[in-house]
Amino acid sequence: MKSYREELWFETKTRRAYLNVTPQVAAAVRRSGVQEGLVLVNAMHITASVYINDDEQGLLRDYDEFLERLAPQDAVYRHNDTGEDNGDAHLKRQVMGREVVVAITGGQLDLGPWEQIFYGEFDGRRRKRVLVKVIGE
Repeated sequence: MKSYREELWFETKTRRAYLNVTPQVAAAVRRSGVQEGLVLVNAMHITASVYINDDEQGLLRDYDEFLERLAPQDAVYRHNDTGEDNGDAHLKRQVMGREVVVAITGGQLDLGPWEQIFYGEFDGRRRKRVLVKVIGE
């Protein structure tokens, strides 16, 4: 069995952002040489997320508005008593999840119709990483 590891790095200009990382993940799968297996894609930071959904701008705005209603940035969070200002980002990450696992078939991501892999940033403007771990034959 082969194993391949790669890191993707992001630094968004805004506090919240939703980036389609499917092409970068697909490229990592190609570099791995794995034809049949799995790829794990996970945010390596507690205020960011990796998830799968449709790459449609209205939906991305809906996500952002939903998450902001659920955990408003300007609300009072006990976490912020520590000197941080990102209590909302931790909660948003918890809702959107940490990682995804996608099947690899014939050397390519085996995604369903319209499925894309996204990096969700909830406390941006600093450099963060995403792990891509490929295993298989």
